[in-house]
Amino acid sequence: MKKSLLLLFLVVILATIPLITQQGTEFGGADGEAEEAITKIQPEYKPWFNSIWEPPGAETESLLFALQAAIGAGFIGYFIGVMRQRTKQTKQEMNEKSKHVTH
Repeated sequence: MKKSLLLLFLVVILATIPLITQQGTEFGGADGEAEEAITKIQPEYKPWFNSIWEPPGAETESLLFALQAAIGAGFIGYFIGVMRQRTKQTKQEMNEKSKHVTH
């Protein structure tokens, strides 16, 4: 329990340090940076594809990104839980079989 609280505290600290030290800056995505770098190298570059749908605002884009991250984290958590349960169940079955063999 102590270890979990310490790790949680460290995660919170690591997440807030950039927000405190980098005030007034915009945290943009890699897409905008890539587009800017490409147009500097080759100004007449035209993208191969355009977005099918543009979110109406930065808030919606952030919401969708957070939702995607939450779904991914939920899937990973579910997978880890299932694997731990299978391992526990397999060990339990092996223990029960070994008890039956010795008696």
